[in-house]
Amino acid sequence: MKFCGIAAASVICWSVCAASDYPVGKPVDVPPRPLSSEEQAKLLDEVRQYALHYTHRLPDFICLEQTSRYLDDSGREAWRLVDVLTAQLSYFNQKETRKLVSQNGRMVTDAPYELAGGPLSAGDFGTTMRDIFDPASGASFAWEGGTTLRGHQTQVLSYRVPLRLYAIEYQGEQEDGVQRTKVAYRGSLFVDKESHTILRITHEAVNIPPSFPVRDARETLVYDFVRIGDSDFLLPLVAVLQMRIQTFSGAVWTKNVKEFRLYQKFSADAVINFDGKELPPLPLDKTKEQPLQTQPPK
Repeated sequence: MKFCGIAAASVICWSVCAASDYPVGKPVDVPPRPLSSEEQAKLLDEVRQYALHYTHRLPDFICLEQTSRYLDDSGREAWRLVDVLTAQLSYFNQKETRKLVSQNGRMVTDAPYELAGGPLSAGDFGTTMRDIFDPASGASFAWEGGTTLRGHQTQVLSYRVPLRLYAIEYQGEQEDGVQRTKVAYRGSLFVDKESHTILRITHEAVNIPPSFPVRDARETLVYDFVRIGDSDFLLPLVAVLQMRIQTFSGAVWTKNVKEFRLYQKFSADAVINFDGKELPPLPLDKTKEQPLQTQPPK
């Protein structure tokens, strides 16, 4: 996962993500039956196999990626909408490419995605979960319990990647070159209790050097089933990235809310008919968590 951007005349590039307050709702805690050590090991092994082979199960497709970008310089979550980007995303041979098609409701023709400037992100289609479970990451895992996510009963695994494998790049307000550092990260995986598929991933950068301008970086990535052709696939629904940057004029929070829409099968001449208007928000049944209906004790 790679993130690049400009906030308050600053450029940020980094490689991890974690939780946010986008209204996908909060998981509802449910007292779970404790898993034995053998059950935990079996769960972790099946989730690992799923994550490492996730991209191999995906079809070639295209979709629209709409990103609403916000700033808050008050520290009180008084978010101010800066702009809205819409890109056509193509996923072909397990690689994703983006082409900017609209900015603030105005059509753009054949523009590179990076031309928009500001905070940008990519790599939502499998890179995140694969990197967590890559043996080279040295990740450790712990079972945290059970919860409900959009009506799905889930098992929650916390993880921590202790190695400084993921780079953050920052270009400040002065043209004095790009600063770079590497960070560890941690987060949670919400795993469907029955299928052992990953429905939600959170990330948070840890141990950022105190002198580095990017002070916080976190994201939530939410998956849902989408029909492409004649089959259903678990694909990104929403991704929310938040970063806090210390600039010469003070601390600034940035937030990107990405929605993935209008998935369809890829072909050489496939296009998505789009008139440049911003897409309406996702319906509540897709974004609001539902509490688990438990049986009273007997």
